[in-house]
Amino acid sequence: MTVRLQTTRLQRSLGDAGSRLDLWATNPWRRSSLLLIALTGSFMIGNGIATVSGALSLMDPVAAMLSVGLMETMVRVRRNWGGDRGTHLGRQLLDMTRIGLLYGLLLEGFKLL
Repeated sequence: MTVRLQTTRLQRSLGDAGSRLDLWATNPWRRSSLLLIALTGSFMIGNGIATVSGALSLMDPVAAMLSVGLMETMVRVRRNWGGDRGTHLGRQLLDMTRIGLLYGLLLEGFKLL
Protein backbone atom coordinates (compact mmCIF):
# COMPACT_ATOMS: atom_id res chain seq x y z
CA MET A 1 0.00 0.00 0.00
CA THR A 2 1.37 3.36 -1.04
CA VAL A 3 1.03 6.27 1.33
CA ARG A 4 0.45 9.60 -0.35
CA LEU A 5 2.18 12.48 1.39
CA GLN A 6 0.37 15.66 2.22
CA THR A 7 0.92 18.55 -0.20
CA THR A 8 2.50 21.59 1.39
CA ARG A 9 1.74 25.22 0.76
CA LEU A 10 5.04 25.58 -1.14
CA GLN A 11 4.14 22.70 -3.46
CA ARG A 12 0.73 24.23 -4.15
CA SER A 13 2.11 27.71 -4.82
CA LEU A 14 4.93 26.49 -7.08
CA GLY A 15 2.57 24.14 -8.92
CA ASP A 16 0.23 27.01 -9.74
CA ALA A 17 2.99 29.49 -10.63
CA GLY A 18 2.89 28.75 -14.36
CA SER A 19 -0.85 29.14 -14.65
CA ARG A 20 -0.80 32.30 -12.53
CA LEU A 21 1.94 33.80 -14.70
CA ASP A 22 -0.01 32.90 -17.82
CA LEU A 23 -3.13 34.50 -16.36
CA TRP A 24 -1.13 37.59 -15.36
CA ALA A 25 0.31 37.90 -18.86
CA THR A 26 -3.04 37.94 -20.67
CA ASN A 27 -2.63 41.71 -20.90
CA PRO A 28 -0.67 42.34 -24.14
CA TRP A 29 1.57 44.99 -22.54
CA ARG A 30 2.52 42.69 -19.70
CA ARG A 31 3.20 39.84 -22.11
CA SER A 32 5.35 42.07 -24.32
CA SER A 33 7.30 43.42 -21.35
CA LEU A 34 7.89 39.90 -20.02
CA LEU A 35 9.12 38.74 -23.43
CA LEU A 36 11.36 41.81 -23.73
CA ILE A 37 12.84 41.13 -20.28
CA ALA A 38 13.58 37.53 -21.33
CA LEU A 39 15.16 38.75 -24.58
CA THR A 40 17.43 41.36 -22.98
CA GLY A 41 18.35 39.12 -20.05
CA SER A 42 19.41 36.26 -22.29
CA PHE A 43 21.25 38.72 -24.56
CA MET A 44 23.27 39.89 -21.57
CA ILE A 45 23.98 36.30 -20.54
CA GLY A 46 25.13 35.39 -24.06
CA ASN A 47 27.30 38.49 -24.23
CA GLY A 48 28.80 37.66 -20.84
CA ILE A 49 29.53 34.05 -21.77
CA ALA A 50 31.34 35.14 -24.93
CA THR A 51 33.28 37.87 -23.12
CA VAL A 52 34.45 35.64 -20.28
CA SER A 53 35.41 32.75 -22.53
CA GLY A 54 37.22 35.15 -24.87
CA ALA A 55 39.15 36.74 -22.01
CA LEU A 56 40.29 33.38 -20.67
CA SER A 57 41.03 32.09 -24.20
CA LEU A 58 41.51 28.59 -22.80
CA MET A 59 37.83 27.80 -22.44
CA ASP A 60 36.70 28.66 -25.99
CA PRO A 61 36.00 25.08 -27.12
CA VAL A 62 34.26 24.20 -23.85
CA ALA A 63 32.11 27.36 -23.91
CA ALA A 64 31.20 26.71 -27.55
CA MET A 65 30.23 23.13 -26.77
CA LEU A 66 28.11 24.19 -23.79
CA SER A 67 26.42 26.94 -25.81
CA VAL A 68 25.58 24.60 -28.69
CA GLY A 69 24.35 21.98 -26.24
CA LEU A 70 22.13 24.53 -24.51
CA MET A 71 20.70 25.73 -27.83
CA GLU A 72 19.99 22.19 -29.00
CA THR A 73 18.30 21.38 -25.71
CA MET A 74 16.10 24.48 -26.08
CA VAL A 75 15.14 23.46 -29.63
CA ARG A 76 14.24 19.93 -28.58
CA VAL A 77 12.23 21.13 -25.58
CA ARG A 78 10.30 23.52 -27.80
CA ARG A 79 9.62 20.84 -30.41
CA ASN A 80 8.19 18.44 -27.84
CA TRP A 81 6.21 21.11 -26.00
CA GLY A 82 2.45 20.50 -26.02
CA GLY A 83 0.21 19.87 -28.98
CA ASP A 84 -1.55 23.23 -28.99
CA ARG A 85 -0.28 25.84 -31.43
CA GLY A 86 -1.81 28.84 -29.65
CA THR A 87 -0.01 31.63 -27.90
CA HIS A 88 1.66 29.59 -25.19
CA LEU A 89 3.63 31.88 -22.85
CA GLY A 90 6.28 29.30 -21.98
CA ARG A 91 7.00 28.62 -25.64
CA GLN A 92 7.26 32.33 -26.40
CA LEU A 93 9.60 32.88 -23.43
CA LEU A 94 11.77 29.99 -24.59
CA ASP A 95 11.92 31.44 -28.12
CA MET A 96 12.88 34.88 -26.83
CA THR A 97 15.56 33.36 -24.62
CA ARG A 98 16.99 31.43 -27.57
CA ILE A 99 16.99 34.50 -29.80
CA GLY A 100 18.61 36.71 -27.17
CA LEU A 101 21.29 34.16 -26.30
CA LEU A 102 22.14 33.55 -29.94
CA TYR A 103 22.19 37.27 -30.75
CA GLY A 104 24.48 37.97 -27.79
CA LEU A 105 26.91 35.25 -28.82
CA LEU A 106 26.91 36.30 -32.49
CA LEU A 107 27.38 39.97 -31.73
CA GLU A 108 30.35 39.24 -29.49
CA GLY A 109 31.79 36.96 -32.18
CA PHE A 110 31.48 39.72 -34.81
CA LYS A 111 33.28 42.12 -32.48
CA LEU A 112 36.31 39.82 -32.60
CA LEU A 113 36.52 39.88 -36.40
